[in-house]
Amino acid sequence: MSHKCQWWKQLLFGITSAVVFYTVLPVPYMYAWDFQGVARFAPVIGLMIGGILGLFDTLMIYLGVPVLTRSALVVCAWIAITGGLHLDGAMDTADGLAVGDPKRRLEVMADSATGAFGAMAAIALVLLKTTALTDLEHNRCLILMAAAGWGRWGQIMAIARYPYLKPTGKGAFHKQAIRSYKDWLPTLFLLIAVSGWQIFLNRHQIFFATVMILAGIAIAISVGAWFNHKLGGHTGDTYGAIVEWTEALFLCVMTLL
Repeated sequence: MSHKCQWWKQLLFGITSAVVFYTVLPVPYMYAWDFQGVARFAPVIGLMIGGILGLFDTLMIYLGVPVLTRSALVVCAWIAITGGLHLDGAMDTADGLAVGDPKRRLEVMADSATGAFGAMAAIALVLLKTTALTDLEHNRCLILMAAAGWGRWGQIMAIARYPYLKPTGKGAFHKQAIRSYKDWLPTLFLLIAVSGWQIFLNRHQIFFATVMILAGIAIAISVGAWFNHKLGGHTGDTYGAIVEWTEALFLCVMTLL
């Protein structure tokens, strides 16, 4: 019994540490946060963020806020909850990939100044998310949860599968903690369950749920593989870029349904 209680305590502490690391949400102070291994809880944090955004969206529906304004406010809240953590990584990655000399890309990505390509990437991501959400009339809360969850699952897969390019970089400790399928498989099952739960309520939703699952897995893996192909590995910035681009592309695919 005590062993099970200790396991639950460790799980709760890990999730709480992940909330502190990945969001700006207020959390009761604890003696010492342990950020080692928080990446394995990132998809759970994504589902939490998506759920908060879904509730915010639902509240605005009751207030009669038009869909375009509502979608824009949801995207703004999305950025605010994460403190722009992943969007900053996407911007730095875009600046780095714009450099013709592969040897200088990491140097450019490490520069805190945002270049033209980083700004364009941020604009593109915000536009894609806002317009896609505007076109999504049904299941918005579920889709927001799935988008944020799959984006962070793609991050875990990239950490597990590809080399880390900067041994002293800010994301190096993620690579040290995520090493096997045991670190990404549990959250894969969780995301499949969340994406497919509607089948139990309505069997006619099986096509929609299946596409959500397959699209989430395919986009999350493909985005990480593409950045690895371009850079030969990953950094903390590309981990953030995977989250942002997976979220945006997932929402775009969902508009087709």
